[in-house]
Amino acid sequence: MKLSDILNEKSSLWIFGYGSLVWRPDFKYSRSKVGYVNGYSRRFWHGDNFHRGTDQMLGRVVTLVEDDDACTWGVAYEVRGQEIEESLKYLNIRENVMGGYETKLIEFKPRGEDGSVLALVYIATSDNPIYLGPASSEEIAVQIAVSSGKSGHNIEYLLRLAEFMRLSCPEVHDEHLFAIEAAALSLLSFLIG
Repeated sequence: MKLSDILNEKSSLWIFGYGSLVWRPDFKYSRSKVGYVNGYSRRFWHGDNFHRGTDQMLGRVVTLVEDDDACTWGVAYEVRGQEIEESLKYLNIRENVMGGYETKLIEFKPRGEDGSVLALVYIATSDNPIYLGPASSEEIAVQIAVSSGKSGHNIEYLLRLAEFMRLSCPEVHDEHLFAIEAAALSLLSFLIG
């Protein structure tokens, strides 16, 4: 069954955010829940030439990478009725057209609840022209420290995501995220100091 067919049959839809959507969804929703998806790691492997970078200086934003042993924490938003079409129109521009992400339905597990729901998620893949792939925490931090775009400085994106994890999921240690944050803060301290 195609994604469009599944969406047409739904009176409500959950949308999972694991990057900037956790603090700035910018679409109407009925409710939100913190939780996680299994089988994926969050990685700063996707380039951004609009929101947090430019064509001359790509920023780095997160995507999900298949990883059987991992889980990624974020926020799922439930949209209902007319909110579904409006939200998808907005997100298709924000994530697909400007961001280069593809959509997929995956199982989302809300924290502290039994069961799960299917949630729509946007994932950038390695066949995207601005996909950057793996690099060391220090290399990623340098790129983030010097990049900015229409939505602001790339370091803001990194720090807001780390803050979300500490405030909303204090029991979870996102090693990749926190290693890049530490490297970026160390670099900024060196440059300012």
